[in-house]
Amino acid sequence: MSAPAPVRSADADRILLKTRIFVVIVVLANVLGNAFLGLGMRRFGQLLSVSPLDYIRALFEPYVALGVLLLVVWMLSNMALLSWADLSYVLPVTAVGYVLVALAGMLFLGESISGERWGGIVLITVGVALVGSTPPDTARPR
Repeated sequence: MSAPAPVRSADADRILLKTRIFVVIVVLANVLGNAFLGLGMRRFGQLLSVSPLDYIRALFEPYVALGVLLLVVWMLSNMALLSWADLSYVLPVTAVGYVLVALAGMLFLGESISGERWGGIVLITVGVALVGSTPPDTARPR
């Protein structure tokens, strides 16, 4: 006979929903931010010279600026997510972004993905599925 499933409280359900929403925000902001940053830098050209001023000028290219803005959103939402969810949960679950970044590179930037890269993407996906099936907060109350 198996043990009964533990009963979750309304707080636990609320935190789980909030965690899932923020995971989506973190992943999408990371993927889109990096994709726009890559696209903008490619459009800006073979980086220029070695002058830091060239990088500052690149910030004003619209796709680069959008990429940077989305990466700021990524950082702030990741900080918020880490304020209540375990690091050992957040980093593996948000690693699904690596899969989506590879697909974005292939679809929008014309990059080719080798068999070895696809193998790594499959391993990441399996790891994300395993970690995603665990509770987001296991730390003992302080």
